[in-house]
Amino acid sequence: MTSTLDANRENAIAFYRMAYDGAPADAVARYVGAEYIQHNPLVGDGPGPFIAYFEEMARDYPGKQIRFVRSVAEGDLVALHTHQTWPGGEEYVTMDFFRFDENGKIVEHWDAMQLIPAESKNGNTMY
Repeated sequence: MTSTLDANRENAIAFYRMAYDGAPADAVARYVGAEYIQHNPLVGDGPGPFIAYFEEMARDYPGKQIRFVRSVAEGDLVALHTHQTWPGGEEYVTMDFFRFDENGKIVEHWDAMQLIPAESKNGNTMY
């Protein structure tokens, strides 16, 4: 079971990095299963809308960067906690969840994204 969890974690990171860095069609071809259910309200269901969204993002925001802070795998789910830096210096914390099918392919996605504030009342970082 550990090898499956490790493979799913590695594949979720590779999928996200590949799409984020401007190759979403390649990411879908390699890592997505027969279906792709999307819960982000800005992106339609299925591979096509996902590819279009990430192609648009690559075109409109060249130079964006992502750092994977941590990942957690349990059962058929992988959670990724990332730090994104966008052109103009905006920084975001994101949390993405991916569900894998029995073939080790991504079939469902949820996420939450928050602008990192300049100040924190508790003095803790977002990570």
